[in-house]
Amino acid sequence: MQVKVVAHNPDWRRDFEMEAGRLTGALEGCVVSIHHIGSTAISEIFAKPIIDILLTVGEIGRLDTKSSIMEIQSYEAMGEYGIPGRRFFRKSNGLGIRTHHVHAYQAEHRDIERHLAFRDYMIANPVEAQAYSVLKQKLAREYPDNIDSYMDGKDLFIKEHEVKAIAWQRSRVK
Repeated sequence: MQVKVVAHNPDWRRDFEMEAGRLTGALEGCVVSIHHIGSTAISEIFAKPIIDILLTVGEIGRLDTKSSIMEIQSYEAMGEYGIPGRRFFRKSNGLGIRTHHVHAYQAEHRDIERHLAFRDYMIANPVEAQAYSVLKQKLAREYPDNIDSYMDGKDLFIKEHEVKAIAWQRSRVK
């Protein structure tokens, strides 16, 4: 997969909302909540132009029975795809270019908090968000044809900032 990051596109929010509506309707009775996550949800930073969606469901096993519905929505079911308890789906356009990722979890799964906290922390901390953006641009230049190296290069930054983000998020809830 080619690694390409681009400047923030304000249409990404609308694209998320449209897709969220389609998924909520298609998975009627299954969806607890749906969120725009990942870099396309953070204004003013560079991102791979792929909309990341966090889908929470009441019972993950029930979602497993709806893979055919996801396929009708043009998604490819990838199972847990390396993260226990998650169901991962990906969607590409007619040219084979990836457009959406769905990360589905049963409500209350521990990874939901980290995804939402990281997004919210980056939105609330533009200096940190810009540091992330600069890192992503640098890695995309260094590894234009190696998604694994690009992802590995972001890993330490993400892990360090997830810890900060979760602490920040929890301090706001009290």
